[in-house]
Amino acid sequence: HRSIQKYLSEIKQFPLIDTAEESHLAERIRMGDPRALEKLVCANLRFVVSVAKQYQHSGLALADLISEGNIGLVKAAHRFDDTKGFKFISYAVWWIRKMILQAIAEQGRLVRLPISKVQEITLLLEAINRLEQQLEREPTVEELADHMDKTVAQVKALLRLQGRHTSLQAPLKTDEDNTLLELLADAEVSAPDEGLVNECSRRQEIDRMLARLPKREARIVRLYFGLSPVDDVPIAQQPTTSPAPQRELQLDQIGKVLGLSKERVRTLRNRALLKLSLMQPTENSQ
Repeated sequence: HRSIQKYLSEIKQFPLIDTAEESHLAERIRMGDPRALEKLVCANLRFVVSVAKQYQHSGLALADLISEGNIGLVKAAHRFDDTKGFKFISYAVWWIRKMILQAIAEQGRLVRLPISKVQEITLLLEAINRLEQQLEREPTVEELADHMDKTVAQVKALLRLQGRHTSLQAPLKTDEDNTLLELLADAEVSAPDEGLVNECSRRQEIDRMLARLPKREARIVRLYFGLSPVDDVPIAQQPTTSPAPQRELQLDQIGKVLGLSKERVRTLRNRALLKLSLMQPTENSQ
């Protein structure tokens, strides 16, 4: 703990930077200026700590999580394109999370899957998403196998892995106290530089990600996290203490809106959140 406290004290000495300086540094980085890279990275080290703290119970030490997050931060700094309209930290959070989640998948104590399998699970979820939109129903194993150019046995094996793959789900548990912004973009993190995250950019990115889900799953996520109007909720189900037009609904309330059982809503919500946790940002991250 002493080493972590010492590290936190050290990184607090690095000055924060504004959007204009981010753009200037990004331009210098593209020209190969190592000092610009160092300055952009150092200015955002505190944010990496705030992200890493969310994963402290994943089986890895906080120091290791911070180290992996810093690797993601450097990767983001190398690839950041300020002309895309995103603030740097709104882009970097995806690389920070990616490296932390990969470390958890490789070294975590829950379920140890090789990264190649994690990538295959990602492709599987993308295929399910795409076929559900095309077919307007859940695809069969045979349809998935044909779409992914795999055998039925291979798809079944991936589905079994996906169902047990709690190392990715663990830091993204869908408990009733979580918020979508916590899962996707750290809106509720008590970080010393919390203001670095641009709320507008983050919400726009969430909207784009939800648009990649099947309509029903996206609707469930929006209702569950209070991102949609709830005029269609039965009056008896509306909490009298919350008159706001947008608010978080319970699973049984969502079920009444959509004509589904509470457990079916829970299943669809969990599936959607897993898909979201494995998605890449819609901007070019290569």
